Amino acid sequence: MTEPSSPSPPEPSFEEFKKEAARLQKELHHHNIRYHGMDAPVISDAEYDRMMQRLMEIETRFPGLSTPDSPTLRIGAKALTSFETARHTIPMQSLDNAFNDQDVIDFHNRAARILNTEELSHGDIRYTVEPKFDGVAVELRYENGRLTLALTRGDGTMGEVITDNVRTISSVPLKLNPTDRGKVPEILEVRGEVIINAGDFEALNKKRLEAGESLFANPRNAAAGSLRQLDSRITAKRPLEIFVYGVGLAQDLIDNFNIDSHSGLLEALKILGFRISPLIETRLTLAQVLERFKALYGLRRNLAYEIDGMVIKIDDLSAQERLGTKARSPRWAIAYKFPALEETTVIKDIIVQVGRTGTLTPVAILEPVNIGGVMVSRASLHNQDEIQNKDIRINDTVIVKRAGDVIPQVIKPVKSKRTGQEIVFAMPTHCPVCGSIVRRFGNEAAVKCINASCKAQLKQRLTHFVSKGGFDMDGLGKKLIEQLVDRGLVASFADLFTLDRPTLAAMDRMGEKSAANIVKAIEDSKSIPLRRFLFALGMDHTGESAALVLSNTFLTLDALVKAIGEELSAVEGIGPKTAESIVAFFANQENRATIDRMMENGVVVEDQGPVKQEDGPGASFFNEKRVVLTGTLSTMTRSVAKQRLEQQGARVGSSVTKNTDILVAGESSGSKLAKAISLGVTVMDEQTFLEHIEVG
Repeated sequence: MTEPSSPSPPEPSFEEFKKEAARLQKELHHHNIRYHGMDAPVISDAEYDRMMQRLMEIETRFPGLSTPDSPTLRIGAKALTSFETARHTIPMQSLDNAFNDQDVIDFHNRAARILNTEELSHGDIRYTVEPKFDGVAVELRYENGRLTLALTRGDGTMGEVITDNVRTISSVPLKLNPTDRGKVPEILEVRGEVIINAGDFEALNKKRLEAGESLFANPRNAAAGSLRQLDSRITAKRPLEIFVYGVGLAQDLIDNFNIDSHSGLLEALKILGFRISPLIETRLTLAQVLERFKALYGLRRNLAYEIDGMVIKIDDLSAQERLGTKARSPRWAIAYKFPALEETTVIKDIIVQVGRTGTLTPVAILEPVNIGGVMVSRASLHNQDEIQNKDIRINDTVIVKRAGDVIPQVIKPVKSKRTGQEIVFAMPTHCPVCGSIVRRFGNEAAVKCINASCKAQLKQRLTHFVSKGGFDMDGLGKKLIEQLVDRGLVASFADLFTLDRPTLAAMDRMGEKSAANIVKAIEDSKSIPLRRFLFALGMDHTGESAALVLSNTFLTLDALVKAIGEELSAVEGIGPKTAESIVAFFANQENRATIDRMMENGVVVEDQGPVKQEDGPGASFFNEKRVVLTGTLSTMTRSVAKQRLEQQGARVGSSVTKNTDILVAGESSGSKLAKAISLGVTVMDEQTFLEHIEVG
């Protein structure tokens, strides 16, 4: 027998809809001013979009609730009074948003119904699509080919005059290029997006952090703040760029160049000297538009600039004119937005984790929030200094971003939402795992537990020790190591080499065969090259690159142990911090005793012959070059690629800097590729890499 379904919730009354509309109108007005006028948003773009969408739904159902000043009928916020203002000849409108393919199809069908005439049938509509840059919209006015006025978008009707600031942007032409296609228009108003690329943004925030200044929340926020400086000399120091995407008043240009399409308009602007995005695609069908969106979404991680969607425009200018505009947006264009990568949530608590080197890391426990299709419930806060600089507190409402589309990062607190229940966080004075006192060394931001027997450190040190870059003990995973430590069976590196089959077989989820395989892996690992042995020890500041340099220089473990700090610091690629940590590690009697026990248990450290090649006609292409690997290679693992590079004399690093010579980029490359492009580092695809490595 079918049980009766539960009754649907009652339909809200008209008065309830009226109250909700009034509340949304008031809140959206506030957020418009914060976002467009003050460059200080307090909610994420995704939350703003949801509020606007809800208000539009209510006003569509009850047109009488749409007031003359409703945010759905206005464009942005009023300009601040600290700048002079001027009127846009043609209003700078917003765009309607699409959030899925069906929204785009509906947009297409609406346009097709209006344009379905003999001259332009449903199937003849073609589109121009371009990346939707997450920057600041501006309008540039040219008179007889010279820049005379630059305005912010403002409220869409009136904008702030920022001419002097815009003149400092190198990608803005101060004078238009002469051309054979047509004479330079007497009046031309061009519209574009001012942006800051990812690498420049990171460098800018780093400088501000060092100077004790507040950090910009994102590149758009940094670009907006830079454009609104009263002193243009400050703006000149900011790494601003511009991409042009359209026009305001442009009839002279259209007539002079005989333009009949948006794609033709962009081509004319490019000829005149404006910077146009190379990712623009023209003359696409609806099906091609939807495919291009998927492709652009896949590309976004590799771009040097932040984009949050794709703008779709009907290409034919006469069709644009016939479609016309609504109160706040044109009927011939729409923004297809990517899933949100920023959201607003609450920090429920801040806990402290202990890493393998003893570093205590504060972690924000978040009210779970969906960011770009991924549920995020925690985010690293790095250290006490960052928490203080950003003024982050327990119970704060915060804006969280998936940095590089992956790593959750707390951008900033929304201080306007504080209730007085927020709690200031302080790092503990004792380790949360073992209870030992913690210390902060010199000017380092990190706070560390100094107890070498701390179980939290031991588990992670052992996991690092058995990893592929170290002893490569296949089968000894994190869960098994945790069991061994918790049961008191392993208390140091040396204890791993005493494990036998009965001991391992008695562990949870282990059998005789698995135990036998692990015992064999341990036995096979006992003969190890010096560079991998040094990496496995997990000394502070001593990663794979430093371990290779040390093994190439000292050749034997005994020679390295006898080296003093000055000798180590003199080695190219070994800094004072690395030298200090190595000397301290080998000076520790407990560490020396552990190494001795490892040798007693059968470990043999192979002497290392130098890998570095001599320069000359036979030297490898990669010899002495600083190389970074990113993404997935189809022909080999990254560890194999790293080994082959090192065999040919390369210095393989883990992060891209201005000193990097080459980035080898495989499939699904991420932020490292964007940073390499922004820094001008040579980028090598897998095929080119293989050609050079085979020759070497």
